[in-house]
Amino acid sequence: MAQITKGVRAVLSHPAVYDFAQTLMGASRNRRWMQDAYFRARAGDRVLDVGCGTADILTVLPEVDYVGYDVSEPYIENARSRWGTRGRFFAALLDSDAMRSLGEFDLILATGLLHHLDDDEVENLFKILVPGLKPGGRIVTVDGTFVPGQNAVARWIISKDRGQNVRAPDAYAQLARSAFSDVKGHLIHRNWFPYTYWIMEISAPIEGQRGPKTPSSASETL
Repeated sequence: MAQITKGVRAVLSHPAVYDFAQTLMGASRNRRWMQDAYFRARAGDRVLDVGCGTADILTVLPEVDYVGYDVSEPYIENARSRWGTRGRFFAALLDSDAMRSLGEFDLILATGLLHHLDDDEVENLFKILVPGLKPGGRIVTVDGTFVPGQNAVARWIISKDRGQNVRAPDAYAQLARSAFSDVKGHLIHRNWFPYTYWIMEISAPIEGQRGPKTPSSASETL
């Protein structure tokens, strides 16, 4: 997992600082429009959030069966304290054994996660998620991206991210297609707080794909 956690970025490992930084970046507003436009979680859905951070996505989700995974114990402790019985929270790496034990989900979220992982880790993650997706279910990923002509401030902000594997849109999509045949991408330029998002809606696992035991997870939710 390629991630910078030293220097100024180290303070983001503290849940309160992390949440404050997210607020400054307009995360509350972003979560709402992403839920309305892309997540589209419905009451009663089973939702898995990989790299859930402090699980602030629950502020915009309806009453769902929520499971959050994150490698950061402080983030998960914060989520448990804040959200209680709204979800189940695991401070662990998500591997194929854990995925199978959790059952199938209507919606799997990976917001701000893929750019923390190298190519092999991303492909492994998608294979791990295959048995966890219900027929007709979707995976939605959200990451920063570099594209020609984007806002210079947005490009600079994305370049300073803790995750060191920010990719072009086509590179993200190619990795998703290693395990899924239906990959829809959306390039979004936000101006209020300059940022360029690449959002993928992923479904239809390729027949024969099954997850390896290599674990994958990270922390950087929106």
